[in-house]
Amino acid sequence: MPDILSEISSELRRFAEPDRAETHQWFFKTGRGEYGEGDMFLGIRVPHVRKLVRKFRGLSLTDAEKLLHSRWHEERLFALLILVDSFKRNDGELKEKIYDLYMDSTQWINNWDLVDLSAQHIPGGWLFDRDRKPLYEFAGSDDLWKKRIAIISTQHFIKKNDFTDTLAISEKLIFDNHDLIHKAVGWMLREVGKRNLEIEEKFLREYYREMPRTMLRYAIEKFPEEKRQKYLKGVI
Repeated sequence: MPDILSEISSELRRFAEPDRAETHQWFFKTGRGEYGEGDMFLGIRVPHVRKLVRKFRGLSLTDAEKLLHSRWHEERLFALLILVDSFKRNDGELKEKIYDLYMDSTQWINNWDLVDLSAQHIPGGWLFDRDRKPLYEFAGSDDLWKKRIAIISTQHFIKKNDFTDTLAISEKLIFDNHDLIHKAVGWMLREVGKRNLEIEEKFLREYYREMPRTMLRYAIEKFPEEKRQKYLKGVI
């Protein structure tokens, strides 16, 4: 009888697509000097990973942590989605343990999809009614993924119509030099605008001439074309 981790690994590999794995190696920038350098893919679609999360729901925190340390991207993704599922379905002590594990494991939460599918749920969910200082510490670090976790976590707050930390962390990251941070900040500003356009535009009017072009484009993506062009041309 196989142990649970071997069973999960075997089940995941049933959905592996070699051609997709090769594409993912390029898409997630795994080459030398790129942000995902050395990451390895099996080529599994996210819906298949989610299907197995439902099958193995209730996996222990210890086993989830072991999978989170995998060299295979999809095994780390599976572990994070298991943690998100468990976080949502539990209360109190287990939530705190999941949060602590997450914040101590950022070296394995090391590509943008892993961050984007987990940060708003775990650190965002845990810190919503607590001191949010850890997100500011992450935003001030030199680590790309900690910075992305910091801003994406605030999506949980945005959904509760709480924009303060999104704007404050965006301000801290506005001169960051990485494209993945530009995109993440612009995306979160756009999410603010979906709920309160006046607040987003107040922020943009202060910073749109200084912020990186990619960040601005993401932030104004849903604006009417005439207004979008005014921002791009600097004539607001």
